Amino acid sequence: MSETEYKPRILIFSTIYISDSAIDLAGLQHKEYSATTTIIRIPCSSMVRPEYILLALESGFDGVFIAADGTDCPFRTDCTAITAKRVEEAVELIKKHGYEPERVKMAAICSVCVKPFIRLVNEFYEKLKKIGPVRKRG
Repeated sequence: MSETEYKPRILIFSTIYISDSAIDLAGLQHKEYSATTTIIRIPCSSMVRPEYILLALESGFDGVFIAADGTDCPFRTDCTAITAKRVEEAVELIKKHGYEPERVKMAAICSVCVKPFIRLVNEFYEKLKKIGPVRKRG
């Protein structure tokens, strides 16, 4: 592997009470996913705002992965719907700023979803490699 090989940087929003457990468990089980990820822990995935996703891309991240609470959210029964709406708004916002919508991914990750988390992050990483480094279009 070349030292200059492009390695996409991914910002992961993870929820303290749900998806964090799966991510921690992945580490305890020595499961592999990209070392170029950065995790921001939040109480509820519905707290992610479209502006945060735009800011991440403008700050040099190549993609943003939201590890959503799904139906297990301890704060809101409509968490998934709100998070999905915010992701849709983020996609529109980043498109207006010249970024590809594929740079945003949301998935419900439960507290024991180690394999799905690893698979989804690795697939997202490979997709970002194909898209290439983040650059503003037009």
